[in-house]
Formats: sequence, structure tokens, C-alpha cells
Amino acid sequence: MLKIGFICIHNSCRSQMAEGWGKHLSQGRFEIYSAGTEDYPEVKPLARQVMEEAGVDMSAHHPKLLSDIPSSLDVLITMGCGVECPYIPTRFREDWGLVDPSGGPIEGFRETRDMIKSRVEVLFKAIDEGTLFKDA
Repeated sequence: MLKIGFICIHNSCRSQMAEGWGKHLSQGRFEIYSAGTEDYPEVKPLARQVMEEAGVDMSAHHPKLLSDIPSSLDVLITMGCGVECPYIPTRFREDWGLVDPSGGPIEGFRETRDMIKSRVEVLFKAIDEGTLFKDA
């Protein structure tokens, strides 16, 4: 089973949304993880709220560090926060360059949620069609 990781600095917003969408949309086809490079106390409440609005339950989510997820992944996605991850063996790596909505209005969280859903769908389609690892 493919292991997919979404990485950010605090694992409190964008990477958590990506993990939520990943689990929701993959329906168990992939192992989905998220983690941060720095410790943080909680998932942002507005991130939880907008995902709940979209039918994705993140009530059990909590921030994790890289040491809390597998040390080798098939796919590694960073969220666009300038994260330089320690070396993690992976077959495919990509940065999504997403702006962090933290500290802004709920509309920014909704826009980020929807962008992440779209990117996760494209990622899964590339995996399903066998095109993701062609150049990796």
C-alpha cells in the first residue's frame, strides 16, 4: 500500500486538511500521514470547522512530528511553507506552495480547504493512472 505524507511546519492547518482529504478520498486505498517539523499544541479550530463543513471529521486529529510517521514514504508533499525536511526516502516529492490561512478570516480557510481537495484529487488520479512515478 502506498504511503503518502503531507508535511508543514506546525502540522496544525494545511497538512492536517490534506491528511483529512487524503483519508476521506482514498477510502483506505493508501496510508495517509501528516506531520510538522516543529511542535505545535493543537490543530487550528477554523481548519477543523471548515473540514467539518465539507463532511470530513478531523476531531481525532492532533499535530504530529516527522518522528511520529514512517521514515520512508512513497509520496511526500510539502505545503509551501519553506520546509526543508530532513532526508525522507521517497519516490515522489512535490511542494504545493499554499499560503497559510492562519490568522485570517474563515473564507481563507475555506479557499485553502478547496485548493487542497483539488490537489489531492489530482494526485490520486495520477497515482491511479500510473503517471505519478514515471519521471520520479
